[in-house]
Amino acid sequence: MPLSPMNRREFVKKSAVTGAAVAAAGTVGTGTAQAAEQKPDCHPRTWSFSILGTTDLHSHVFDWDYYKDAAYTDKAGNSVGVARVATLIKQQREAKGEDHVLLVDAGDIIQGTSLAYYFARVDPITGTDGKKGPRHPMAVAMNHMRYDAAALGNHEFNYGIDTLRKFESQCHFPLLGANALDAKTLRPAFQPYTVKRIRVPGAPDIKVGILGLTNPGIALWDKDNVSGKMVFPGLVEQAKKYVPRLRALGCDVVFLTDHSGLDGSSSYGDALPYVENASNLVAEQVPGIDAILVGHTHVEVPSYTVKNAETGEEVLLSEPYCWGYRLSVFDFELELHHGQWKVTSKTAQTLNPKDVDEDPEIKRLLEADHELVVKYVNTAVGTCTADLSAADSCWKDVPIMDFIHKVQMESVKAGLSTADAALPLISVAAPFSRTADIPQGNVTIKDIAGLYIYDNTLYGKKLTGAQLKDYLEYAAKYYHQVPAGTKVDTATLTNANNFWDYMYDTAAGVDYEIDIAQPEGSRIKNLSHNGAAIADDQVFVVAVNNYRANGGSGYPHIASAPIAYSSTNEIRQLMIDYVTAKKTLDPADFAVTNWKLTQAGTPVF
Repeated sequence: MPLSPMNRREFVKKSAVTGAAVAAAGTVGTGTAQAAEQKPDCHPRTWSFSILGTTDLHSHVFDWDYYKDAAYTDKAGNSVGVARVATLIKQQREAKGEDHVLLVDAGDIIQGTSLAYYFARVDPITGTDGKKGPRHPMAVAMNHMRYDAAALGNHEFNYGIDTLRKFESQCHFPLLGANALDAKTLRPAFQPYTVKRIRVPGAPDIKVGILGLTNPGIALWDKDNVSGKMVFPGLVEQAKKYVPRLRALGCDVVFLTDHSGLDGSSSYGDALPYVENASNLVAEQVPGIDAILVGHTHVEVPSYTVKNAETGEEVLLSEPYCWGYRLSVFDFELELHHGQWKVTSKTAQTLNPKDVDEDPEIKRLLEADHELVVKYVNTAVGTCTADLSAADSCWKDVPIMDFIHKVQMESVKAGLSTADAALPLISVAAPFSRTADIPQGNVTIKDIAGLYIYDNTLYGKKLTGAQLKDYLEYAAKYYHQVPAGTKVDTATLTNANNFWDYMYDTAAGVDYEIDIAQPEGSRIKNLSHNGAAIADDQVFVVAVNNYRANGGSGYPHIASAPIAYSSTNEIRQLMIDYVTAKKTLDPADFAVTNWKLTQAGTPVF
């Protein structure tokens, strides 16, 4: 017997109940039973359905922290992983009816954990030596969860297009990217959209058009992987092209999944003509959109509306944080008018999976893969003579950061031409994780991976002394201004201007002070090299990761700077190789205090 339509009060109630009370045994089936008991309407005039959304999963399958080799914990009590989210999704389907629910993701799926790295580099899904590779755990999990579509995230391109294409081939749902175009033909390199049908007994199907948009920043951040192969125009520009097409195809609901944030900002400044976080602009400037699943910025936005400038219609947006912290639930109600469905109501919320169990089938399917990765990250590669902590790395020059600088400079130095090898060499790097710690004693892969959490590769670029000072001034805007004589509180000192830790570079190979009593742009003092003040026209080779070298975070000069060195080797692997070769990690080999914070010349710490 087909499910009958639910009225608004019943439908929304079911959406909320499954997010809160379903953890109690026996509650998940009641919604389905009640719905089935209603008499079917042969000619329904109203119908309800939901679109569930995840984003920025970053290969979190289980509620596990590979860097700590323990169950995931944080101060907010969150859980991670699609295994728990899968249980929420199952509850939503049971409560509302299988045919009333679609499932969509907003990108950044195949990079971000040791699990992701393992199946990209250690036992790659592309295969090795002519042998077929394994299935990606995220493809296995998401196929089991029955996703209907996923947008491409920028991190989908981190391991190259071949790995992405292999992942795509393993998925039973399309990877959507209406603004991911072939560089030569300017035609879509991936499927731009998909159209799903919601079956309504005795009435026309509800046609739901799902359009996927990715981030233009890929052209910068993964330039080495996409240059000459793909181009990434703006979200607004491509939505203006495809939303009318979906309406022309008869879609009753147009839903976007955007790997792009909500505030209209760009971390890369004007390095690209397209906005990084453009979902609000898409909603405002492109008529015909009902709702948008937002991703990329790793924040929770349960429900947010933007009025379209042309039609005055409200567009509904929701962003479910990241890593499986939350599940977005969009509830739609429609009425049939002259044979066509019209949206009469739409709401959004986020649900927290922390109080539900992990899906037992995902555990069965992927436990062996998980154990392989656990064994890999616990492999010892050497020993360390002292505990190296990153807890103070955002305001002090600490040895654990000098370890990164040491590896970067040694690697770049070994690959320089004879002419460039005569230039002074420095390094810049960001404190990615304040919780990173390399313990005294055995050093494992997970210890190093916890310090360098991104799959960045290494560049050497040339900057002049004047450009280097500009670069460091840009980094120094990370600190809030604290007047001389005012106590410095590390809890409120950093992340000014929404400048996050991964965006803040420290330098090694030069000496300098950052005077936080001064306004932005006038903070770098006593910049010197080998005890001598740096001249504006003096040329340096700067060891820097590919993200920053290609314009990530909007640093001045670096993207257009001449290249002295480039490598496809991940910096994290270079660090692992360093410890493996040395056998002993000793801060006496690399720890140098070359920068400090001051207030009007007085050291802060």
